[in-house]
Amino acid sequence: MDVAAVFTDAFERISGVFHAVADDIDGEVASFRPSGSANPIAWLLWHTARVQDDHIAGAAGTEQVWTAEGWFERFGLPFPPAAHGYGQSSDEVGRVRVESGLLCGYYDAVHAATLAFLADLVPDDLERIVDRRFDPPVTLGVRLVSVVSDNLQHVGQAAYLLGLAESESPER
Repeated sequence: MDVAAVFTDAFERISGVFHAVADDIDGEVASFRPSGSANPIAWLLWHTARVQDDHIAGAAGTEQVWTAEGWFERFGLPFPPAAHGYGQSSDEVGRVRVESGLLCGYYDAVHAATLAFLADLVPDDLERIVDRRFDPPVTLGVRLVSVVSDNLQHVGQAAYLLGLAESESPER
C-alpha cells in the first residue's frame, strides 16, 4: 500500500473543505457564534491549521510554520507562540478574529509542509514512536490518523456554522 498517497489524499480532503469554508469569508461570518460559548468559524479554522502544524512539525522534527514563517506575528493574536487552541476559554476563543486571506495563507503553508513531509512516507515509518508522553507511546501512524480525524471534525463544524450563518443572514 502507498501510505504516502493515502495520507496525502486525506489531507487534500481537509484542504478542500477548509477552502470551501474559508475562501472569501467575511469577518462578520468568520466570527459567527450560534451561542455565546460556541467556537466561531475563524477559531475552528485557525485551530485546524495550528493542530496540523504542531503535530506534523513535531513528527518531522522541524520548527512549526507558525513561527518559522512569521505567521505568529502576522496574526497578532494575544496568545503565546505555542498556543494552538487546546484548553482555551470561551473568551480566548472569541479573540481569534482574522480575515480569510490570512487564514488561507497560513493553512496553505501548513498544508504544503504536510505534503512535503508525507511525500516520502513508507509503511515502516508508521511504527516510529513520535510521542512518549502516553501509554502506549504514540506512533506516527496513530498521530497522522489523529490529526486527520481532528481536522476533519473541525472543518466540518466550520462548514456547518457557515451554513447556519448564511441561513440567518437576510442578505445572503
